[in-house]
Amino acid sequence: MLKQENDNIFKIEFLKFDQSKILEAYRQAVARIGYSTGLVSCISVTKHIEGDNSDPRGIFWMRDGNYDEVQVEKHVDESKYTLFENKLKDTYFHTIYQELSLHFDLGRVRILKLGSRKSLSFHRDPEPRIHIPIITNPGSIMIVEDFAGHMKADGDAYFMNTTKYHTALNGGNEDRVHMVATILKSHLPQKLINY
Repeated sequence: MLKQENDNIFKIEFLKFDQSKILEAYRQAVARIGYSTGLVSCISVTKHIEGDNSDPRGIFWMRDGNYDEVQVEKHVDESKYTLFENKLKDTYFHTIYQELSLHFDLGRVRILKLGSRKSLSFHRDPEPRIHIPIITNPGSIMIVEDFAGHMKADGDAYFMNTTKYHTALNGGNEDRVHMVATILKSHLPQKLINY
C-alpha cells in the first residue's frame, strides 16, 4: 500500500467538500461545456477573457536526454484567470472556488482528465497546485520526486508541490479526473507555502 502523504503531497485538513455534489457539478460541467481537445483533456473553470475557452498549457520545465533542464511552452499570467465560468456559477464548483479563494490567491482552476493507462511527462511547474479528486481508481498515482501517493475521490483537497519534478499516472481502467487550482499565494501557515 502506498503511503498517503509527505511534505510535497498532503491533505489540507480543514478543507472537506461533499463528494456527491462534486460529482453532480462534474456532470453539469461536462454537459454544459465539455472537454477541450488537446494534449490534456480540460474544462476551464476560470478564464481571463469571457467566452474564451482555450486552455494554454503554460510554462513548465523538463530534463532533456543530457539531463539538462529545458523550458517547455510559454509563460501564462495565472493572475489574470479571475473570471469564473458563467455556465458553472450555479454549480458546486463555484462553492468550492469561493472556499478556496478564502485561503489562497488562485490562478487557473481547471478540471483535468487523464485517460486510462496514460501518464503525464515528468516536469516541474512555476507554482504549486491544489488537487480535488473527482473520479479516481487505485491505479491513479501522483509522484513528486521520489514519493508516490494516491488521492482518493472522497471530497478531500490536497496540496501538491508541483514546483518540484512530478508526474501523474493512471494505471487503472477508468479515467482519472481532478479539479486542479494553481496557488499564487497562500494565506495559511508556513507548511502550506514551503516551496
